[in-house]
Amino acid sequence: MSIQKITESYPVLVLGAGPVGLAAAAQLAKAGLSFLVLEQAEQVAAQVRQWGHVKLFSPWRFNVDPASSALLAKQGWQIPEQDSFPTGAELVQQYLEPLAALPQIAPYLRLSHQVKSISRLDTDRMKNHNRTRQPFVVLLDTPTGPQELLAAAVIDCTGTYQNPNPAGSHGLVALGEAEHQTQIFYGIVNKNKDSSRYVGQRVLVLGAGHSAFNSLQELVAIKRQYPGTEIHWAIRGTNLSKILGGGAKDQLKERGALGLLVGQWLQQGLISLHTEFRLQQLTKTTEGLVLSSAHHTLPAIDQLVVNTGFRPDFTPLSEIRLGLDPATQSPVALSSMIDPNEHSCGTVRPHGYLELSHPEADFYIAGMKSYGRAPTFLLLTGYEQVRSIAAALAGDFESAQRVELSLPETGVCNTNFGAPKTASCADSTCTPKLKMKVGCCG
Repeated sequence: MSIQKITESYPVLVLGAGPVGLAAAAQLAKAGLSFLVLEQAEQVAAQVRQWGHVKLFSPWRFNVDPASSALLAKQGWQIPEQDSFPTGAELVQQYLEPLAALPQIAPYLRLSHQVKSISRLDTDRMKNHNRTRQPFVVLLDTPTGPQELLAAAVIDCTGTYQNPNPAGSHGLVALGEAEHQTQIFYGIVNKNKDSSRYVGQRVLVLGAGHSAFNSLQELVAIKRQYPGTEIHWAIRGTNLSKILGGGAKDQLKERGALGLLVGQWLQQGLISLHTEFRLQQLTKTTEGLVLSSAHHTLPAIDQLVVNTGFRPDFTPLSEIRLGLDPATQSPVALSSMIDPNEHSCGTVRPHGYLELSHPEADFYIAGMKSYGRAPTFLLLTGYEQVRSIAAALAGDFESAQRVELSLPETGVCNTNFGAPKTASCADSTCTPKLKMKVGCCG
């Protein structure tokens, strides 16, 4: 049975009402397919709201889905100044909430609907017979109790922000981490909301990505007002030029500027840097919380901020046949494009429904979750993913295979990890197709 025939009886289910999930709804509406959007939180864009104080590195023109913009324009909506940089809260208030309220989407949006598990109707993971002819069955927790829904296809856009990596360097919870949760925060520091937690404290930020940069920025602002605040930063590596990014060469100028600022704060002594540190244990002493690795013990601190990235949660998908790369946990065809072990500037070829397909027909993971554990993702990529998927589900395979995506360069690229060479992404040694190295929230 074709997807077109199944959709006559069952909708396409979109999991998650964040930026990419709502874009999927807009694309499905444009394609004329019936759909439902399931969101476990009480509001749309719940994960974006958690970092609402953070300014995006990408301007408005990189954060709005074309199909969504077209639907909003019919209601008189205009995109904010395209070259200005919204915060997460502004993205929600000025774009995502109006999008979710559209008559093409709002009637098909179900809030407080948590997906517990997904399978095929009367067909568990082991069964082959007539598998693709059976609709998906989705078990939900809802405000009125457990429910089951049948679906023609599923697009999982649930993201990863709700599932941060632990602090331990080996991917596991470090010894003592679980016992000292009251002194550990997972996420980006908010100086306006959480300043009392950090004022006058010895704070260590663990991690070398842009979330760590944003936490450091918030903490430096606190330190300028309260000089007794002590800021430490621990990273695994030693190559600061690679970690701090492309600077003025970065086509996302706000991202490049933040890397330059962190470098200046280090030179000014506002931040104490600890390199080559791989956390194994946290110990409470009379001096404070002490972090140690096999070879290093850091000065005692009062608060630990963990910015070590995020990972996908596949728990509800145990009955779904997934084709995941064993390292990145992204679809196999996508992995080689985004694996940070292979390149640092996030070179990525155009990709759509084919690269995002799994052995389970008509099941897709899109958005941040499609990148698995890889930290390089831009909202435009997610929007193009769901455009391609919606076209494929509608049977328009010519459009689905015509991937339309142009992304900004990071300004720094290193594809030869056996040598110290660093070059502009415009350098022929990088041979990028499309370039990307940024999270939607930095």
